[in-house]
Amino acid sequence: MDDGRLDALGQTIVSALPGAATGHAVAFNQLTVTVEAEKIVDVVRFLRDDPALRFVNFTDVTAVDYPGRAKRFDVIYHFLSPTLNARLRLRAEASETTQVPSIIEVFPGADWFERECYDLYGVIFVGHPDMRRLLTDYGFDGHPLRKDFPLTGFVEVRYDDQEKRVVYEPVRLNQEFRKFDFLSPWEGADYPPLPGDEKAGPKV
Repeated sequence: MDDGRLDALGQTIVSALPGAATGHAVAFNQLTVTVEAEKIVDVVRFLRDDPALRFVNFTDVTAVDYPGRAKRFDVIYHFLSPTLNARLRLRAEASETTQVPSIIEVFPGADWFERECYDLYGVIFVGHPDMRRLLTDYGFDGHPLRKDFPLTGFVEVRYDDQEKRVVYEPVRLNQEFRKFDFLSPWEGADYPPLPGDEKAGPKV
């Protein structure tokens, strides 16, 4: 679809869902519709069932983290309409405590996508029949795709040969400081001479 038809499609969706769809934008030949998180089930059901739209292919649920905002997450849904040969992105803002309704009753395939989004970002989906972590380990602390999650994590995992089991320990950075030499290899630092360097003659 060209940008003009996508813009018209966005206007159609927003006008058909007052109070649920609050705006739309077209960028890079992609249509994004902004929706209220608590109305997401009504929105996706309309998109699936309306004969003029038929967004019957659910593709993904993920999130984007903006830690400086009060509602730090954009929960993102992607859909495809084979009827229109068009893709659609839904965007709903959510805070760390916002309870986003699960869309499993409309699209059962959202099951593991919502679990992954909860696991990696901490977005809470209510009405999900099995809201457990999916990719991280049992008892994992934090949500690793949040931008304030430390790169080293909070715990490290290793196999202990004496205890004959996997153990979890707080992360230790054994090498706190390293001195890097960023000079060209042809103009290297003035390291102390090594045995045999005297055979090379004086430096030019």
